[in-house]
Amino acid sequence: MSNSIPLDVAAAEDHLMRFLSVEGVTGQEANIAAAVSDALKKVGVPESAIRFDEANKRIPLPTETGNLIVDLPGTRPGPRLLFSTHLDTVPLCAGAKPRREGDRIVSDGTTALGGDARTGVAVLVVVAETLIKNKLPHPPITLLFTVREESGLHGARELNPADLGGAVMCINVDGQMASDLIIGAVGQENWEAEITGRASHAGVAPEKGISATMVGAMALAEARRAGWFGKVVKSDGRGTSNVGIFGGKDNKPAGDATNVVTDYAFIKGEARSPESTFATKIAKGYEEAFIKAQSEVTDDAGDTAELKFSHVTSYPPFELGKDTPIVQRATKALKTLGIEPVLVFSNGGLDANWLDKHGVPTITIGSGQAEIHTIKEYVNLPEFEKGCRIGVLMATLDD
Repeated sequence: MSNSIPLDVAAAEDHLMRFLSVEGVTGQEANIAAAVSDALKKVGVPESAIRFDEANKRIPLPTETGNLIVDLPGTRPGPRLLFSTHLDTVPLCAGAKPRREGDRIVSDGTTALGGDARTGVAVLVVVAETLIKNKLPHPPITLLFTVREESGLHGARELNPADLGGAVMCINVDGQMASDLIIGAVGQENWEAEITGRASHAGVAPEKGISATMVGAMALAEARRAGWFGKVVKSDGRGTSNVGIFGGKDNKPAGDATNVVTDYAFIKGEARSPESTFATKIAKGYEEAFIKAQSEVTDDAGDTAELKFSHVTSYPPFELGKDTPIVQRATKALKTLGIEPVLVFSNGGLDANWLDKHGVPTITIGSGQAEIHTIKEYVNLPEFEKGCRIGVLMATLDD
């Protein structure tokens, strides 16, 4: 590995430990945003260069703060670079107590750790610190710390591209292995069905009821029979789908007694595919299954349940070619460090999906987060160090 990068590894790990210890579950990012702002000011970023957008006012869920955006003026000419990561963690990280254990950082085993993506948060701060402290020549750079990534990529989705200062390419830090370059990801369509049946006494007059539960059950069985559930492979596309919620109103069960025909059910799921049109097609496959089930469950008068089915894009898919400037830049950085890059297409959504949609081609690199979203989560410190070095190289390479 190249040692020509003047990286203060101890300082980098101190930043990471600090950020891991600040709570900031999705939607509640104010404290971690403040900690990042303070750290940036301490390493020499002027307060005037640090700002928040108003994405939180456009996000349809309560969100404490907008995206944190930092502008670093270039010390040499060149197209503006964007570095991004997300501030929030999953709720399982609440109360995390990080501690070092050999070449890992772990939690106390009662919570997740938050390496996803506090490793990225630390990398961006380390890049700024290293550039400033060592007066390294670099083009104009924007740092972007998004909110509510974990609950639907909302911060990136609601970002105004004009706030990025004309960045032409982006390095998103939100992965595990430094050798992996995520150059594309599936898109996701969310669907939901509301079934309003009719209650009746299940023992005295079951024929007068219309079971919303049965409509839902038959619909899901039909969707699976038609090949729309789980791994989906058709002649015109491929993808995945899942049924996540089957219940009633306000997180209550569908129905509340065995002797009453269920009058309401709410079912929610997702569809993913490398092609947005095929993700939509999967969702429509579910809709057809629900319509068929609706027609097959009737009361003694032939009436059917009321069905409301809807689907909406959660995030679009994207894929970058190997010859894309950002892929070439990342490949060059890894090879400079003696790392052979592995180009990866992800089956999960990333902020990169929306940043690419906003017109900024984005690759995602790893910096040591592992076993994410579990109480076994840890940070691999050698990989974190590699992520920091890649970040500094990406910022300083000749165009």
